[in-house]
Amino acid sequence: MQLTAVLMHADEGGFIALNPETGTTTQGETLDEAIHNLQEATALYLEEFGLTSHEAPLVTTFTIPATA
Repeated sequence: MQLTAVLMHADEGGFIALNPETGTTTQGETLDEAIHNLQEATALYLEEFGLTSHEAPLVTTFTIPATA
């Protein structure tokens, strides 16, 4: 099953990883560790709750004006 991973730098170092289809979130010191942890967390979530819809999320960016 192919799912989405959104990865962001964590303020304290390392990375935060989010799976938008399930809402599972985790972290890791490296990208590989964050993705591995997200795979484990998402698999555990799916064992318990399943996945009701497997539509891929729309991922995009947007801009807001900078404040003075």
